[in-house]
Amino acid sequence: MEKLRFAPPVTHVYNPLLYAWRGHEMYLRRFGGTPREIIFLGMNPGPFGMAQTGVPFGEIGAVRDWMKIDAVIGRPANENPHRPILGFNCTRSEISGRRLWNLFARRFGEASNFFSRHFVVNYCPLAFLEAGGRNRTPDKLSLCEKDRLSRVCDAHLRAVFSILQPKWVIGIGAFAARQAGIVAQGSRIQIGQILHPSPASPAANRDWAGQATAQLRALGLWQ
Repeated sequence: MEKLRFAPPVTHVYNPLLYAWRGHEMYLRRFGGTPREIIFLGMNPGPFGMAQTGVPFGEIGAVRDWMKIDAVIGRPANENPHRPILGFNCTRSEISGRRLWNLFARRFGEASNFFSRHFVVNYCPLAFLEAGGRNRTPDKLSLCEKDRLSRVCDAHLRAVFSILQPKWVIGIGAFAARQAGIVAQGSRIQIGQILHPSPASPAANRDWAGQATAQLRALGLWQ
């Protein structure tokens, strides 16, 4: 992953599995490692979520107060001054993560209740930033860059499937669902999709939790 190179407009690449490993390791040790029926698959870290905490969709309040994870977070070697890594001292909210984890918290109560059946991972562990701090998602990379990146990410996702042995993988958004389908091809894993909770999506700003719940009920996964 560290050998990959990306051209402008990408100027900074953050890998929270390195500098935020303490937070990610706590997440894996506490909630991962054993089979899960349902995996929710995100695209890649958000600048105020996993990039700060090491936890997928890592809205700080949800990670610290609901999952009971708190860790000292390092900093990337090449840090964008517009997107500093402040770890659990970051005061910005990762709205996608807040929506996602709030839904799970309201429905399941304790985090252990949710994680007994579900797990959340990202397809790609890297966050891509432009010079001014704008987030650039993997689907916006060049074809050559996407091809090189997907080879590594596909291999990692296959390993996740092997360890967690899911019956279902639910893509959080179309990109994640598509990549999950590619990796799961030929297996018994079933692929579903829910609306991505990003505030950049007008549809997600109209009762995202209600829409996602309805989609999961339609798949027969939630009652």
